[in-house]
Amino acid sequence: MTTSSDPILKGVVATLGATFLFASQDAITKHLAQTVSIAQIVFIRFLFFSLFAVAYASRSGGVRMALITHCGVLQWLRGLLIVIEIAMFALALRHLGVAETHMLFACFPLMVTALSVPLLGEAVGWRRWAAVGVGFCGTVMILDPGSGVFRPETLIALSAALMFALYNVVTRKTGRQDRFETSLLYFGVVGLIASALAAPFFWSALDRGEVGWLAVLTLTGIGGHLLLIKALQWAPAAVLQPFNYFLLVWAIGVGFVVYGEILSTRELFGAAIVVSSGLFIAFRERKLYRRRT
Repeated sequence: MTTSSDPILKGVVATLGATFLFASQDAITKHLAQTVSIAQIVFIRFLFFSLFAVAYASRSGGVRMALITHCGVLQWLRGLLIVIEIAMFALALRHLGVAETHMLFACFPLMVTALSVPLLGEAVGWRRWAAVGVGFCGTVMILDPGSGVFRPETLIALSAALMFALYNVVTRKTGRQDRFETSLLYFGVVGLIASALAAPFFWSALDRGEVGWLAVLTLTGIGGHLLLIKALQWAPAAVLQPFNYFLLVWAIGVGFVVYGEILSTRELFGAAIVVSSGLFIAFRERKLYRRRT
């Protein structure tokens, strides 16, 4: 017998599947980034994702309707931000492990909370500010700047997190006026245009192995986004938000299995602090949203 909880369970399972595909995608990106230029990888990703976005928009009211936006400048801005974020994340993967990159990247929800005050005019209470402070302490613990083994490459991962935080803040603003299909379409098209401008300067011939891995890379990306879309159709975003942190769990597992990455106790403890802070902020935002509505 079908129960009312079935859609929620489907949404959770779809979210877990999406985060696993994204972690796998990052492991493939790390492999490709050793021999293929970052600009080339980003362009090919957006080439196929833009086709997916056009196909999705055509099935959801038509491409012409999806192109209608009330936030033209902001849609282009968020497209540019996500291109920069993906490029910086790939560059971080070239120099860092999959797990380490994701541990540092996990602080982006804390950045979103901090940036929402000056950029969106949102009010953040002392509890969430405390969670942001504790979370950044966890990030410092992962970096371990006073140990003498601090690597400047870790700043690339933090910069990627900042770009993604800015992207999320802008997406919050566009989401108030534009349809989901519109944001998805501009995500793909603007990303394709921006990456196409840079790709010719870094283009090089690809061998069969690289072409094959790039094909798998695009399939995992599209598959992950499809699962996320289905998850949001089955369950509210507030319910699914905590399960997005499984991306870090998958990244740690994939990094260990594929690249033999072993994390220190200090790094794991710092990551736990960051994730706990992010979960607390998500819990508080959900509670405040319920109170307002």
